[in-house]
Amino acid sequence: MIAIDTNVLVRYLTEDDPVQSQIANEVLDNLSPDEPGWISLVVLVEMVWALRKTYKLGKDRIVRILDDLVASRDIVIEDIQNVQSALTLHRVCSAGFADCLLAVSAQAAGCIKVVTFDKIAACDLGLELLGSPTM
Repeated sequence: MIAIDTNVLVRYLTEDDPVQSQIANEVLDNLSPDEPGWISLVVLVEMVWALRKTYKLGKDRIVRILDDLVASRDIVIEDIQNVQSALTLHRVCSAGFADCLLAVSAQAAGCIKVVTFDKIAACDLGLELLGSPTM
């Protein structure tokens, strides 16, 4: 198993750099259930951020990408159960994927609450809003 970094995954998905995208395609196209790629939670969150902010992809497209990664037999995703739960939440609320993953992971870890300054995350996910909201 090999770990896939965010920039490799983004090059594969966006094909925005001819040289790096070709190399990324070769790496990911050669993964298999016997020799899968591993994607960490950090990479997933960074990937979603990059696709949203840099590449201006919409939520629906990003959800489809996440669905494809989760369904792939050639990919192992760290903490897949929490990722699937976060993806389910993300589909039905306005909170970002990272906030959904945080809420799910915190609950799984036994946290009694998540505190935030993010009004959207607080409203959508039942997080505790502190002070003056930033969003």
